[in-house]
Amino acid sequence: MISAGDFRNGITVEMEGNVYQIIEFQHVKPGKGAAFVRTKLKNIINGGVVEKSFRPTEKFPQARIDRKDMQYLYSDGDLFNFMDTETYDQIALNAEAVGDALKFVKENEMVKICSFNGNVFAIEPPLFVELEITETEPGFKGDTATGATKPAIVETGAKVMVPLFVENGEVIKIDTRSGEYLSRV
Repeated sequence: MISAGDFRNGITVEMEGNVYQIIEFQHVKPGKGAAFVRTKLKNIINGGVVEKSFRPTEKFPQARIDRKDMQYLYSDGDLFNFMDTETYDQIALNAEAVGDALKFVKENEMVKICSFNGNVFAIEPPLFVELEITETEPGFKGDTATGATKPAIVETGAKVMVPLFVENGEVIKIDTRSGEYLSRV
């Protein structure tokens, strides 16, 4: 059990039958009345964000989130197959559970599978990936003063905005959290 007075960013708690992760918290001590803790909570199952206030003495059970490194093997229709590299156990997840998490992940790359009570709710790709550009238009000479970008499609099929000097066949580094181009490799 964790009390509201001990809340910190990133802690996961169970309340009202849901699992929430604390995004922000603030201890408030008004001049008149009792102190309270104002929080912003993210429901880790459906992604919704709510704001709630608690008395510092309220207690909640801490949720145990399992993060396991697994290898993304392949997709088969709307099933995505992953393998535990230690035990060689394989699991298949449907497209709804995966969402957009794999748009920058190639086959045979490692990802983190997040689960609560055995139910997978999220897939965390690596923070940075290196992918080859398969399709982009040629850039125009002299149009670089504005830091202009152009759309490009990488080998996983995702679309990324890249600088004009990047061409087909080049390998680029991408931040998977924002989907932004970082550099050439």
